[in-house]
Amino acid sequence: MASGTKQDFGLLPRIINGGIAGIVGVICVFPLDLVKTRMQNQSKIVGQPQLYKNVFDCAVKTFRNGGFRGMYSGSAVNILLITPEKAIKLVANDAFRYALKTKDGSLPMHRQILAGAGAGTCQIVVTTPMELLKIQRQMAKSKDSTHSPNARQLAIQLYREKGIIGLYKGVGATFTRDVFFSMMYFPLFAYFNDKGKTPGSNKVPFYHSFASGIVAGAIGAFLATPLDVVKTRLQTLEHKDRYSGIVDCTAKIMKEEGLSAFFKGSLLRVMVIAPLFGIAQMVYYLGIAEALMGLKPLGSVS
Repeated sequence: MASGTKQDFGLLPRIINGGIAGIVGVICVFPLDLVKTRMQNQSKIVGQPQLYKNVFDCAVKTFRNGGFRGMYSGSAVNILLITPEKAIKLVANDAFRYALKTKDGSLPMHRQILAGAGAGTCQIVVTTPMELLKIQRQMAKSKDSTHSPNARQLAIQLYREKGIIGLYKGVGATFTRDVFFSMMYFPLFAYFNDKGKTPGSNKVPFYHSFASGIVAGAIGAFLATPLDVVKTRLQTLEHKDRYSGIVDCTAKIMKEEGLSAFFKGSLLRVMVIAPLFGIAQMVYYLGIAEALMGLKPLGSVS
């Protein structure tokens, strides 16, 4: 690939924009994500006491136990790793779309789906340990935060017990969820976002990218909820000896809790993912990095 082509793609500005987009998005929606995780992890088994009656009850109890700070339990590792995670996801999708264009410059739907799958595959290198550590922190029930290990202590504990593999517990479920989501999300976002192009220009208003991210994120998040429930169960330490893998976890949830359990927290997941990706896409295409570096806005890869 010629140097001019690489410059046209603008790799560095996209990486910076992706990192900024991830941080802003997580800060805005993390409390909802915490409630979603705790609701999904609550098994509905006859005779077993339910800690949370519903979403509102979960949010109220979480706030009472930890206050405002408690609503961001586990956010440090998410904010730290979301920079490379979102950068990888957003930039990889653009890179795959750029590489998969046909000779006439078009990008058929099947290639858009393939590009999304590639982006979802690339991100799990960071997503799996990030999600694992985040969930452990979110599920910490101690009212005294000094009695619950922080992300660093958890990472060291998992590494000592099982090596690097310990940080990738649930990687299969994370891979399945993220690839499935990305295969739906990115083509949908591109479709909706293209509708906002101004006549005679490739530019899309930032608010249209925001709305497109919300709609595409909501659809993808809802349909991927069953995979997210399985991933959450597999990555929670209190369930570490209960499920042997994706198939076993899926079978036991279906047998013990029924089909509805796979959509537990689906509304919350939509409320988390939709604005997260709306904010991320808006920030990504605002061109913050380009402004700082004195470059022209890159825009999306059609």
